[in-house]
Amino acid sequence: MSHHCVGDQRSVRDGHASDLAGKVAIIATLDTKGRESTYLARVIEQWGRKTLTIDVGTSNRRCRSEADSSDARVAAPAELLREIAASAREEVKELLRSGAIDAVVGVAGGKGSAVFGEVVSDLPYGFPKLLVSSARPALLAELALHNDIILYPTLVDLFGINAFTERVLDNAGRAIAAMHYVPARERRKTKTVAITAFGVTTPAANRCVARLAEAGVDAIVFPANGAGGRKMEQLVSAGEFDAVIDLTTTELADELVGGTASAGPDRLKAASHRLIPQLIAPGAVDMVNFGPPSSVPAEFKGRQFYSHTPFTTLMRTTVSENERIGRLTAERLSQAKAPALVLWPAKGVSDYDRDGGIFRNPEADRAWFDAVRQNLPPSIIARELDCHINDPEFADAAASWIVERLTPGGSSRADV
Repeated sequence: MSHHCVGDQRSVRDGHASDLAGKVAIIATLDTKGRESTYLARVIEQWGRKTLTIDVGTSNRRCRSEADSSDARVAAPAELLREIAASAREEVKELLRSGAIDAVVGVAGGKGSAVFGEVVSDLPYGFPKLLVSSARPALLAELALHNDIILYPTLVDLFGINAFTERVLDNAGRAIAAMHYVPARERRKTKTVAITAFGVTTPAANRCVARLAEAGVDAIVFPANGAGGRKMEQLVSAGEFDAVIDLTTTELADELVGGTASAGPDRLKAASHRLIPQLIAPGAVDMVNFGPPSSVPAEFKGRQFYSHTPFTTLMRTTVSENERIGRLTAERLSQAKAPALVLWPAKGVSDYDRDGGIFRNPEADRAWFDAVRQNLPPSIIARELDCHINDPEFADAAASWIVERLTPGGSSRADV
């Protein structure tokens, strides 16, 4: 796939353009969004940035497998889009490696937005990715689950340049012109730890962050809401973190039971593959997430529920479900070759699972811990603490264990 520059000369506005600034890549289907992409390039260049355009349109392209397909009329368009996206993704990655671009913007409808999501999927976290789109909200929400794309819904369809699309493209062009990618330092001055949290485990996460800061360790907290866990795993795989305090593994409950906050089948795998220390706790595995009460599947009728908000319904996990979640936790953690430790709080795994709490069920909690211990290899310790997950001693134990393993000359053993 070829790319071409749109107005390669730079026009300087107010004399502030930088010769060091990389180009902005515009990704668009030129057969349907050519006028919009040309207008957008003009705005970006007026604000001092060079641009180049990558055409992901389907006109004059033919799917390689089309001639061989017995069902080409149905299969070829989807296959063609996949081929275009794959080719453009490699091109964008090469442009990034060569330093030619330091921001990317898409202008698209539904299909183009899906292609844009594929094209930018390998770009680093923090690399500016702005999508101007007329796609349906559900598609944009799906894109937001997988990447840190800045979404700009047009609310009107993109049919050329008019009084409405001009406003959108003017704003988008000025915004992306001001964005520059600053690569992560190859060698961080401080160690960085990823932490997972939920509202019902926030006190534990807050105290972990504070204890790590006292030791000179940075902490980045991810919401364990499906998208957060998925992104954490991706960033751990990319080498962004030195260790993980996985306080809140509730996403495994949604994965197994069928809730809305699953992080997918790669959850609890990246730290093992990267060979970095990881501490695992059963934060919020007492609950499965659904939307409003009307969205709960009929198969769960009669279960114990709690309306966390009008839009979030929580369902208490059972003994058998917790046993399955514990077994899955152990199976994934068993791949770890770097130090790993499981900490289990005997007095509850969430704010709702404490003495007098609406989800308190010691038998179900114990089922998780027993399943973990029975399925872990001998090299990984599962330790019980006589406290609640949000008690200070739990976070102190977790943070201390991680800090020791990040300290030069610290212990490489899993136990504490």
